[in-house]
Amino acid sequence: MFVFLICTGLLAGIHPAFSQSAERPRQFNINKSGLAIQGYDPVAYYASGKPAEGKKEISYSFGGITYRFSSTQNKQAFIADPARYEPQYGGWCAYAMGASGEKVEVDPETFKIINGKLYLFYNRFFNNTLKSWNKNEPALKAKADSNWGLFFNDKH
Repeated sequence: MFVFLICTGLLAGIHPAFSQSAERPRQFNINKSGLAIQGYDPVAYYASGKPAEGKKEISYSFGGITYRFSSTQNKQAFIADPARYEPQYGGWCAYAMGASGEKVEVDPETFKIINGKLYLFYNRFFNNTLKSWNKNEPALKAKADSNWGLFFNDKH
């Protein structure tokens, strides 16, 4: 009985850390194999100022999320500082996160870099949400930041 209680206590202590790392991929906009940004290179947005598709053979997994890169140089830049390059709001549409707190798919070619951070937007069926975002960016960004924080507090 004593051994059982010790083991249970140890597992309870391990559980929060384990669940946080397991939870991260579920919050991000990834496909079934864990691929982010539909295979686009997160560093390319900064390096060239435009999106570029990554190559399957130049991939890197960070926190259960796989990113592809168009060059090994971009991959190395990401490895050195993943927080700098990962898209905001887990790669979900920034406008939708601000307007309604919803996780909405994106068009990886519709983006904006704000204060050194990458924001992605939905752009289909004559609905480019980047245009709507630009009309009220400060309020939408503040609300999106708040809504995104709720996802990590188990309120969504």
